[in-house]
Amino acid sequence: MSPESEPTATADEETDGVDLRVLQLTTSERSFFRKQVEVLEERGVECVTVVVPRAGEGRGPREYLAFYLQTLGRSLEEFDLVHANYGLTAPMALAQPVRPIVLSLWGSDVLGPSWLATLSELCGERFDAVVSPSKPLSEELSVPHHRIPYGVDTDLFRPIDRTEARERVGWPVGEKIALFPYDTERPVKDYARAERVADEAGVDLRTVSGVDYEEMPYYFNAADALLVTSEYESGPMVVREAAACNVPVVSTSVGFAPDVLDDVTNSVVADDDAALAAGLADVVAGDARSDGREMVDGLSLEEMGDRLLDVYRSVV
Repeated sequence: MSPESEPTATADEETDGVDLRVLQLTTSERSFFRKQVEVLEERGVECVTVVVPRAGEGRGPREYLAFYLQTLGRSLEEFDLVHANYGLTAPMALAQPVRPIVLSLWGSDVLGPSWLATLSELCGERFDAVVSPSKPLSEELSVPHHRIPYGVDTDLFRPIDRTEARERVGWPVGEKIALFPYDTERPVKDYARAERVADEAGVDLRTVSGVDYEEMPYYFNAADALLVTSEYESGPMVVREAAACNVPVVSTSVGFAPDVLDDVTNSVVADDDAALAAGLADVVAGDARSDGREMVDGLSLEEMGDRLLDVYRSVV
């Protein structure tokens, strides 16, 4: 079996009226995770989600112990399989010998700290199926796995008139603005670098985090460009979402950003501050959109759901 495979959705009658009950384990209900659950439930899969509890500003051994006990305390006979999302949840799925197990890796669990990458790989060897969302992540994995990119909701993420979008989010119409779409306190996103790049490019930098998912297309479209300065990423999903809005993207070469933006006009991938700043200055000076919606790679939400369902069927 090759390290990487891409299941193709079947078209037989079993696709309709699916009756599966899945325990979803996750460290956080990120937007792409919520969409994953949503499309699975649309296909008749009943999902019950258990999230690692948070105490104060983070999670420590006590929180993971509580998560471990909460997982084992469930009547797992009620479920057809357990789906661990992110490497840190893998040991909890392995702790129960009752049901088949699927592991979805997100990126930072393999591309981040070496101890976490080792944990994710070692656990992955014992899972019935492993899922990777991107080619760069797949290239780092030695365990057999399915590559299923995160789907983009192209009905939600679509081009919107910039003036309309700025009026919606309350930004001034006449300024050149780059969007940093993350919590500025997350070190891996490197907000300090984004500030340096935007300052050198002479562009106003705006940040957004914690807003309703449905509002994000307005923030993307309100910006002259999306700026990503992350040290490493599982996606970044925002690159695909911005591209689907035809919003130019300036990004470090993290995750699948180089693959997504390879043939997209008016977007830049670079790794040093000077090149990022020059690219950002050129993009906003041109005042043009990209052709990302036409060129963006990846699956629709529906295709993603079909492929995950195939993985579920293969292990049940």
